[in-house]
Amino acid sequence: MKTYLATAFAFFLFSSGFSRAQTAYDSVVYARKIYKTVDTVQLTAHVFYKPSTLRKTGNTALAFFHGGGWAFGKPDEFFNACKRYANLGFVAISFQYRLVTDTGNNPDKTVTPIDCVIDVRSAMRWLREHARDYGVDSDKIVAGGQSVGGQLILCAAMLDAPNDPKDNLRVSPAPNAIISWSGTVNTLDPWCDRLLGNKRAQIWSISPAHNVKSKMPPVIAFHGVADHVVDFWTVSFFADEMRALGNHMEIYKYEGRQHYLGDPDPHYARLFDEGILTKTDDFLRRFGFMKP
Repeated sequence: MKTYLATAFAFFLFSSGFSRAQTAYDSVVYARKIYKTVDTVQLTAHVFYKPSTLRKTGNTALAFFHGGGWAFGKPDEFFNACKRYANLGFVAISFQYRLVTDTGNNPDKTVTPIDCVIDVRSAMRWLREHARDYGVDSDKIVAGGQSVGGQLILCAAMLDAPNDPKDNLRVSPAPNAIISWSGTVNTLDPWCDRLLGNKRAQIWSISPAHNVKSKMPPVIAFHGVADHVVDFWTVSFFADEMRALGNHMEIYKYEGRQHYLGDPDPHYARLFDEGILTKTDDFLRRFGFMKP
């Protein structure tokens, strides 16, 4: 009987804790919005927020862009991170962008990494134009990207082009701060070259490492020293060039970790772990995007 009662009590504690966790996440509202249409393709923004957040003004928006080498990946990789930050009072959005569907050398009939950059710039403009709908301060828009997601948001911050001519080009696509998890900074690699096909001459134009400028928003980067997809040294050199021009860029390096910094923890799609997000929180607080 004692064993039964102990087991029942343990089950009650477990189920109660589970219910509280579910209730916290259930209070977050999820909305799917179409931010752009290209031919017949509708690109979506997946928005997470708490109703209480929308009753306030001056909110921070946190936009996420997945990785996958411009050819793979999905917005839902960031959904758990969106829920986490929505619970902390952010408006969190995970964006879809077009992917290269044919990795052969016929770019006239396919999407290329240049189109990925265009879409991310469109997404950031859409977010800034709709900031007031979510009580977001248009000067408090942070973008975070994993792998090529990092390259895409850096391009949104440092380039004047490429742009979708249907965008409102008077609206800036630049985020007010950048978070990079295992982010790509140099596109001069065989994979990107292959995906660009006969547009490969433009490879320089979408490479952050070859377009460094001053007056960039603050950047924080998390990178594994054992990352063999995006070599750590490329990010280290990029940071040196950024700082030389007076920009703020800090790097947290992780010995022994590879491209998926949260591996094997699947909660955040192996992209990062809670410890990395705690450091991310500190960065957001220091620059005024998150309350102490």
